[in-house]
Amino acid sequence: MQLTTAKFTKNDLAKYPFLKEAAEYVKTLDLKIEDLESPEFSQILERAKERVEEAILYAIVSRKLQNEEIEILSFPTAIMLAAATENQFIKRRYALAEAKQAYNDLKFEQKEKILAIAKNFQWKITTPTAEENIAPYEFKLHFTDYLKNTTNLRDKKWKLVNRLLANGNVYLTKTETARLLSEEVRRHIEKRLEIKELPKLPQKIADTAEKLKTLTLEKVSKTEIEGIPKTIKPEAFPPCITALYEAAKKGHHLSHIARFTLTTFLVNIGMPTEKIIDIFRNTSDFNERLTRYQVEHIAGERGSRTKYKPPKCDASKTHGLCVGDDKACRGVTHPLAYYSKAIKQQR
Repeated sequence: MQLTTAKFTKNDLAKYPFLKEAAEYVKTLDLKIEDLESPEFSQILERAKERVEEAILYAIVSRKLQNEEIEILSFPTAIMLAAATENQFIKRRYALAEAKQAYNDLKFEQKEKILAIAKNFQWKITTPTAEENIAPYEFKLHFTDYLKNTTNLRDKKWKLVNRLLANGNVYLTKTETARLLSEEVRRHIEKRLEIKELPKLPQKIADTAEKLKTLTLEKVSKTEIEGIPKTIKPEAFPPCITALYEAAKKGHHLSHIARFTLTTFLVNIGMPTEKIIDIFRNTSDFNERLTRYQVEHIAGERGSRTKYKPPKCDASKTHGLCVGDDKACRGVTHPLAYYSKAIKQQR
């Protein structure tokens, strides 16, 4: 079937299945929920299951664009599966994972495509005129759309007082625009996942949802499922992480395992990539390109898409990273468990 839109190709809809045009395309196929139990549609259900599994395990959803139709149809099916789990962690994780992949794709798109996707969300966005001559900024976004999508971004660079603002517009680079669009995508998918009353699901789909819940309980730590507060609290760091954190900020040399331990901990408590890179900026051997690659790799944004966890306490002791436990360390076997416990005690 040929698409009627001039803005987006079928490949675009497979890459960005959250677009209105993708939803319209799915409607034209008149696929019913019961059809997904049929063998001829098994690839759609299998790909949808894979999307949610990737989100649970790696917090990202890869793109498989060889079969565009399956890719497009598997998105609303994955939404249904994630919603059917009735598990808030799975739903949040799926929305985040799709948004992260959208960001990875958007930052390499042409300006025209980014503008079309932004306007799909009713953004008031344009490009600077030649007379403005305002490199490296490639877009200007109305401050209301900017504020709406920076609510959850903690880095100081996103604060409106730190931005170039003129005539109600905030100037943005392509990467920054892609990042804000990914926030829009995340919220859009989260909204779609909040289905107040689920329809009666075919048995195969209900069973698949149950398998996804089981996978989550088996593979994701209790600390991660319960969630770690969005505000970073250094005072709740375990002693070993505090020592590494302070040493890195002062520019002291850290061994490979020390850097890995600190980075994995900070990634898993939600510290933004840019802020983690800045922590290592004072070290004598700092290389921004290499550091960025390593941090993004650990965060599951590159390579195998595996988000790494920090080593357990026993491993840290073996590598000489333990600085002597305090009372709160007793009975704790992992630095993330320490952090979660310390935060609960502060409430």
